[in-house]
Amino acid sequence: MAEPDFWNDQEKAQALISETNRLKEKRDSFLSLQAGYEDETAALELLREMPDEDLEKEVVQNLSGLQSKFHNYELDLLLSGKYDDHNALMEIHPGAGGTEAMDWADMLLRMYQRYSDQAGFKFEINDYEAGEEAGVKSVSIRVVGKNAYGMLKSEHGVHRLVRISPFDSAKRRHTSFASVEVIPEVDESIQVDIDPKDLRVDVYRSSGAGGQHINKTSSAVRITHLPTGIVTTSQAQRSQIQNRETAMNELRAKLFHLEEEKKRKEKMALKGEQKEIGWGSQIRSYVFHPYNLVKDLRTGYETADTKGVMDGDLQPFIYSYLQWLLSQENPE
Repeated sequence: MAEPDFWNDQEKAQALISETNRLKEKRDSFLSLQAGYEDETAALELLREMPDEDLEKEVVQNLSGLQSKFHNYELDLLLSGKYDDHNALMEIHPGAGGTEAMDWADMLLRMYQRYSDQAGFKFEINDYEAGEEAGVKSVSIRVVGKNAYGMLKSEHGVHRLVRISPFDSAKRRHTSFASVEVIPEVDESIQVDIDPKDLRVDVYRSSGAGGQHINKTSSAVRITHLPTGIVTTSQAQRSQIQNRETAMNELRAKLFHLEEEKKRKEKMALKGEQKEIGWGSQIRSYVFHPYNLVKDLRTGYETADTKGVMDGDLQPFIYSYLQWLLSQENPE
C-alpha cells in the first residue's frame, strides 16, 4: 500500500483553508451590507414620519458610503477567476513607429504606475530598456497586491494612440501602437517542470534609465527557455541571485500561462467555436486629436476624460470589462 503523500495533503488542506476564509469574508461582507441596508431603510421610514434635518444629512452620507460598499462587493464577486487574486506580471512593447511608439509605451507605463498607486498596489519594474531618443523599447513589471491580476487582465492586448506628434516639426497627426501583456504570477503551489538543460542563462551589466525606473546594478540576468524561445530578464534587484530568482519566477509564470492558453484553445476547438480574439488584437483606442476620447473596443465603454485616464483612472474600464467578460462566459 502506498504511503500517504504528506506534503500534497498539506497543500490541499492549505488550499481548502484559503478558500474557506475567502468565502467567509464574502459572507461577512454580504451580512454587513444587508445590515447597513436595513438600518438606512428604517431611518428613511423614520424621516417620512418625523422630518429631521440632522438625521437627513446623516442618512444621505450613510447611503453614499453604502453605495460605495455595494460597488466594491459587486466588484469582488466579479473577480472570481481562478487566478484573479494573484499578483500580475506585465510587459509593454512599442509597435512599429520608432520614437513615436516608444514614447507611447512609456506613457502607458506611467498610466499603469499611477493606477497601481491609486489602487494600493506595489509597482516593481524588473527590467527597463530605454529608447534611443525617448520612451521605452521594452519594460517588464510586477504588480503586487490582492486581485492585481484580476484588475489588470483587462489591459492585455494592443493599445492604439492618435495624437499630434510632439516629435514632428510639421505638427502632423500620428497613430502609434503598443502591446501590453498581462499574466498571473504563479506561486510555489503550482508546479511547473523546467529542465535546467533547456535554459541559457546570460549575465550582463545592467543598463537603463535608472532613477525612477530601476536601481542600477552590475548583475543583470537574462534567461532563455530554448524549447519555446521565451526570454525573461531582471536587472532591478541588488544581486545576481535575486535577479535570477526574479527572472525564473517570470519564466515559470509564462510557461504556465502558455500551457493554460493551449488548454483553452483545445477546449474551444472541441466546442466548435470559430471566433477567436487573438492576444495581439487591438483592445482600446486613445484619441487626443481632433477630439478627446478613450474607447474600449470590446465593451464599448468610452470617456472624453483622456487626461484622467492617462493619470491612472482605469477603474471604469476595468469594471465594464469584468462585466463584459462575465457576459461572454455566461451568454443568455
